[in-house]
Amino acid sequence: MAKQTIGILGCGYLGFPLAIALSERGWHVKGSTTTPEKMRLLEKAGIEPYLLRLNPEFDGNPTQFLETDTLFLNIPPGRRRNNVEPFYGALIAAVLHAVRRSSVRFVIFASSTSVYPAQDRVWKEEEAGISPPRRASGRALLKAERQLQSEPSLDATILRFAGLYGYERAPGRFVGGILSRPRNVVNVIHRDDAVGAVLAVLTHDARGETFNVCSDGHPTRAKFYARAAEWLGADPPTVEDGSVRQSGRVSNRRLKERLGYAMVWPDPLRPAP
Repeated sequence: MAKQTIGILGCGYLGFPLAIALSERGWHVKGSTTTPEKMRLLEKAGIEPYLLRLNPEFDGNPTQFLETDTLFLNIPPGRRRNNVEPFYGALIAAVLHAVRRSSVRFVIFASSTSVYPAQDRVWKEEEAGISPPRRASGRALLKAERQLQSEPSLDATILRFAGLYGYERAPGRFVGGILSRPRNVVNVIHRDDAVGAVLAVLTHDARGETFNVCSDGHPTRAKFYARAAEWLGADPPTVEDGSVRQSGRVSNRRLKERLGYAMVWPDPLRPAP
């Protein structure tokens, strides 16, 4: 795909390194943040900064920001809001309302593997929705995916990211003293591979598609967090006794076969930055 202009709505943990990677590859990158302090950081990185908030309507005028060819939509629903489904639906509707009046024709949406329920099986992209997601955030994301892909004026590609880790998100920091559900498998993806998957979509101009973005390996929670604690030089968590909740493995086969993507960090048990 020829180098163009891209807007990244949400330059946080994933969006900011993606913006840098695209800028280094010759893209003109517009990046949004909700904090005035980060505007200078974006500008220093060669990213055209915009201060935009969604609550759920835009607080600020997104018109100039959306004068782009492509939009990476990276606004998670969160888990703690009581009315997460209607709130997130209104947020996506506000984005679509603004996008319809813009030059954007290609949207890459950062979704999550939480759209799959916790059932002991291998999940492929076309199987989302055969059972409802357990969390409200997963249900909200699945509805958002459908909203975006049913929009006639857009090509929308969905990237369902597994749990992101790497750099400042060292997984060992997110476990307390006791580890629940130790035999459940983990579905995770290193941030380098999350960025790489977006770059692969753009390189192949893969429009109107859906991809799981998950590592090759699916260790148990007990193994993953014990190894994560080892990387940090910390004591491993105590394994909680009791019943085991089922968990499924998310397949990344389509990402690798359709886009030819090779994982930088395929095994979550190997040391990584």
